[in-house]
Amino acid sequence: MSQPPQQQPSLPEPAHADIDSMLSRKFGKEVANYFAGSPLNRVSFLRTDHAFLSTALNHPSTTFLVLNNFNALVTAPKELAYVKYDAVKAILGGDPFVKSEAELLKEYNSTTYLPQVVFLGLDPRREDGIDHKGGYKGAPVFAIDITPKSTLKDAAEKLVQEFEGKGYSFPKDRVQMSFPAHEAAIYAEARHVMDWNARNPFCAQCGQPTLSINAGWKRSCPPTDLARVGGVVGSTTSETPSKRPDCATRTSLSNVSFPRTDPTVIMAVVSADGHRVLMGRQKRWPAFWYSTLAGFLEPAESVEEAVRREVWEESGITLGRVVIHSTQPWPYPANLMIGAIGQAIAGDGEKVHLGHDAELEDAKWFTMEEVRTALRVGTSGLGDAAGAEYKEGGLRLPPSTAIANQLLTAVANGFVSGDSKI
Repeated sequence: MSQPPQQQPSLPEPAHADIDSMLSRKFGKEVANYFAGSPLNRVSFLRTDHAFLSTALNHPSTTFLVLNNFNALVTAPKELAYVKYDAVKAILGGDPFVKSEAELLKEYNSTTYLPQVVFLGLDPRREDGIDHKGGYKGAPVFAIDITPKSTLKDAAEKLVQEFEGKGYSFPKDRVQMSFPAHEAAIYAEARHVMDWNARNPFCAQCGQPTLSINAGWKRSCPPTDLARVGGVVGSTTSETPSKRPDCATRTSLSNVSFPRTDPTVIMAVVSADGHRVLMGRQKRWPAFWYSTLAGFLEPAESVEEAVRREVWEESGITLGRVVIHSTQPWPYPANLMIGAIGQAIAGDGEKVHLGHDAELEDAKWFTMEEVRTALRVGTSGLGDAAGAEYKEGGLRLPPSTAIANQLLTAVANGFVSGDSKI
């Protein structure tokens, strides 16, 4: 059963949208998609500075985004909750940044559970924030995982109950797309990095447990372990760390693991004459719902090649020129959606054939007018009803928060013909 239509949050404003340039005059205004446009200054070069991180953690302006099984704590369905240090102190158990990376590696104990903490950046909108070396200003924002587990299970469960007692909650939506644009970008960063840490507790080279360092943005395979007794991980802790088995990550330049992003391509396909748009649908989607085609970028493949391959494999359409339009971070769990627009080759290149890949239930051409009408009255989230003006049987499309919508909007407004007004 469809839910009532939901009001979609606004998209983030592109950076420097009011500045005229040759590029903006030639290609139009930049498009910033949902989950992009974070207001935070990530100051990524300070993640190795444990003294800065320690100061930031303990600053009065510091706030924490709290996640439980990757679900963010909210005060209302569309409002993230930011809590102070004291609220999560029982989980932290102390300052995880008081020691250097070298000290953490030297004291590594694989049997000790450490809660995952991620430094997200500085919020320059806050005037009460930190002023680091006179050049990096803002209120520090961290994310912390309080999923009940291991030795912190009881403390985490108690904290969850305390939050819920105050009226807070952890919505369990598979895809959360209701936050205001800037908040969504902060949440996306937190969820993406938390998920990566959770998926990589062991070294890909040797299979041994890894240690999260650099405020959640790096994992290392320590050379020693205080929990190892006689070369085997035991139930007791030694005062002298024992050497772990050799690992290639400690003898080459690739000696660390960093957060992973999986690139995908998503594309609006325009006919050779520019009057039609190709779209497909999956069997599980609501009736009359279509969208742009998409797929994963493969190794040793350019974005343009991936677009052509995926379109041909899924629909049989052969593309000529391909251009990149915009991109969208997608933290479910760790994708970057690369939005492209391609034009089909006239003749046999425009014939739909679904026999290569059985992924789609249907793929067909729609007129630009059908697309324009659907963009105006037929967009909604999956499971939500379309707008009041929608007439049953008409084309339905993804909402404005989806990059597919932005690609279709671009082609419907003259992106291919060069008459685009956006």
